[in-house]
Amino acid sequence: MARRIRDINPDSIVLTHTVFYDAETAEAFNLTEYDYIVDAIDTVSSKLLLVERAFETGTPIISSMGAGNKLDPTRFEVADIYSTSVCPLAKVVRSELRRRNIPALRVVYSKEPPLTPIDDGERPEASRRQTPGSVAFVPSVAGLILAGEVVRAICAKDL
Repeated sequence: MARRIRDINPDSIVLTHTVFYDAETAEAFNLTEYDYIVDAIDTVSSKLLLVERAFETGTPIISSMGAGNKLDPTRFEVADIYSTSVCPLAKVVRSELRRRNIPALRVVYSKEPPLTPIDDGERPEASRRQTPGSVAFVPSVAGLILAGEVVRAICAKDL
């Protein structure tokens, strides 16, 4: 992706990091150096930390909410976190952001109710809380929507 961006604009600066963003690695990132942050983290604590730090530094951010247990990519919408419904991840994030006094967060979320996974009897009762599974075409659509929102925001800023 970085190579393709540089093909389009040789003056662009693309920073890539092969690291999981969490409390241990957060300080390695100077968020003021970024024009825009795209958050696609599934771990709630890391997602909240990134959003909180982006808010503190004034760096624009857009977050992807849950794509797990969904089959209909046409149900994605872009909204403020406080206007979301249906999405269990958005509900948790919304509650936590309210507690942290973060007034807004642009998100991509699905209005499709999550499907209930079929219990195959293989998983022990103690592991009920597992990460929702996803099919490849659903999160990829969310990613394209995130990218489109960022490109439009940057272009609007530059006009």
